[in-house]
Amino acid sequence: MFIAPVNRRRGFTLLEIIMAVAILATMALAIYRFVQSNLVAIRLSSEALAVDARYDGLREVLAAQWQSLPPGKGALLGEAFKLSDREQDEIRWICSAGPGLMTRYAAADFVVALRLQSEKKDGDRLDLGFLRKPKDDSSLTNANESWVPLIENVRSFQVRYFDARLNVWVERWTDAGTLPRLVKLTVGRTDAGVPWEAIIPLGRTPM
Repeated sequence: MFIAPVNRRRGFTLLEIIMAVAILATMALAIYRFVQSNLVAIRLSSEALAVDARYDGLREVLAAQWQSLPPGKGALLGEAFKLSDREQDEIRWICSAGPGLMTRYAAADFVVALRLQSEKKDGDRLDLGFLRKPKDDSSLTNANESWVPLIENVRSFQVRYFDARLNVWVERWTDAGTLPRLVKLTVGRTDAGVPWEAIIPLGRTPM
């Protein structure tokens, strides 16, 4: 008498299941780390682009403002001031409402200084921005001054002026009767090893 063999379906052993789960977990962890590293890279890249855009915007604002300055009457001056007992550069000019004053509304002319200022009183963190004060304000207090931070957390700020008469760069500009040919700004960045530098001509290049 012929008896047909019984087909027994073999199931997965516990060891095989554990190995499969371990492989899936390893693959999931690798995918998670890959996605996470890419998200971090995208975020850092976006933040770097945003900071670079601020520097580019600052250069455009200063170029538009300084190229419209009339020579004479102290339209632009550059000296040093004391910040936390250290000498720091600043550059001042006179302007009315517009990009250089960072407002569309102003009753009269203002003296605007591009300089460093501590983010907090007696703090070590420095911001680069505009310090504005009415031109005709003769008060001894700072009540009418206003501060507009432009770029946060910078290390240093240096200004140099190109004197075409001497054909050299100078550290100060105190000639109230003329304007320098070029102004070079150098900002030490805390987020980059290389400082940001821009050379701004004070005369428009003819087309």
